[in-house]
Amino acid sequence: MLDKIDNLPFVNQKNAFRLMMAMHIAGAIGLSIEATRELFQLLTPFNLLATAAIVLHFESNKGLKYGLFILITFLTGFFVEVAGVQTGLIFGEYSYGQTLGYKVFDVPLAIGLNWVVLIYCTGQQAKRIFQSPMLRIVSAALMMTLLDFLIEPVAIAYDFWSWEAVSIPIQNYGAWFLISAVLHFVFNKLMPESNNPLAIKILYIQAIFFLILNFIPIG
Repeated sequence: MLDKIDNLPFVNQKNAFRLMMAMHIAGAIGLSIEATRELFQLLTPFNLLATAAIVLHFESNKGLKYGLFILITFLTGFFVEVAGVQTGLIFGEYSYGQTLGYKVFDVPLAIGLNWVVLIYCTGQQAKRIFQSPMLRIVSAALMMTLLDFLIEPVAIAYDFWSWEAVSIPIQNYGAWFLISAVLHFVFNKLMPESNNPLAIKILYIQAIFFLILNFIPIG
């Protein structure tokens, strides 16, 4: 089935990049306009699902280890968030809104997928820059933390999640770094030969998307 999809003339990384650009531009505009904001909030989990499907489709080394990486990252990310929501001990006291879709144990399933996409994309970028596995892990975990810094104000504004404290706890960023480092260790162990240039482009698209939304006031 996947071979048939790959053989289609329009299925290539260039067109996938164009589609991702269009989706994120539409998302930024739709969330910025009051009349369309609710609709685009409802579309958010589908956007994430489409992003994951497209970027992971172009992985060059699909196999058992590839599947294990996705499974371990999804389950770890999801259940760490469950523990975080239930106890407040990991990231701080927070709760998820309705924007990210269907929840299990008060955590949207889309969150596990989000961990997969972000770890995969930052891991690809770190591999491009560094040869040392340790430098890859540390730099990719730093990228994850910087991304979270960009995502947090947008997530609060558009009801992805909310914090009980007035300001975002510092421990949130520390936890993001440590958990990301563990998952990047897994990524580097299971997929040392992984190569997907599209993932790096999508990382930049997402960073710019959240950066833009940080500067757009909600009317």
